[in-house]
Amino acid sequence: MSQMLEPDLSVVDLRAYFVRKRNALLVRGRFSPLFLDYYLHLMQYGLQNAEPLDQMLKDTLAAMALHLCSRPQDESCAWTIHVKEPQRANVFVTGSSRPGRVAGRVFTEDVRQEGEAMFISQATRPDQAPRQSMIEFHGDDMLKAVETFYTTSEQRLTRFFRLEDEEFVQISAEPDCDEQWLSELTLEQVLAIETNEHLTLLETRGYVFECGCSIERLLPIIMRLPQDDLDHIFADGVAQIHCPRCGAVFRTPKESFEQWRSKQS
Repeated sequence: MSQMLEPDLSVVDLRAYFVRKRNALLVRGRFSPLFLDYYLHLMQYGLQNAEPLDQMLKDTLAAMALHLCSRPQDESCAWTIHVKEPQRANVFVTGSSRPGRVAGRVFTEDVRQEGEAMFISQATRPDQAPRQSMIEFHGDDMLKAVETFYTTSEQRLTRFFRLEDEEFVQISAEPDCDEQWLSELTLEQVLAIETNEHLTLLETRGYVFECGCSIERLLPIIMRLPQDDLDHIFADGVAQIHCPRCGAVFRTPKESFEQWRSKQS
């Protein structure tokens, strides 16, 4: 049974279309509600991402949701994008379509200081072996990084466009696609695509900004730590735990942890 989403989250409806005669898949949506919940999440836990890293994470969240909408509904994905500019950082996003949600965070501490910009993708589906790929890319444009991932790893020409009012569009090649048209597509043409091309609506999927983390899900991670590390994080009697996926902060007294751990044996 799939997990239920929080009822007060704002759902972004993504619509997938088939572009007839061009043989391409177009997915689009306006992400303002999702970005609002992202900022509420940051406020709730006292977090802040400096620009331009904040915009880079938002672009990657949008790209992940569009990507998921173009993929099988039972697929879950995670991207770790190591960037060199404007500073060494890791942009991490993850998501699924059942339920439809995405989450992510930016890491600026304990980030490797050497090497090229890297894009690492992991995808899982039930009863199938996980798929992982790693590619290099150039620059700090997250949408271009995802395009490079598609071209290099997926071997599928894909374009991303950022429109006004936080609307994003993904257009991907299908078999027998007019790839010259797709590769030369401009923002102005995308804005008028419903007028100039024949679009057939395939489906609509909804996505929210939500990680699904909880202290109960993080306790098993703590339990695997060496005793010296446990003594350190519980030095004040209460451990502060950061979710590795979204940065949410949880606190648990040592007594509560010990009671939980005793029940696991």
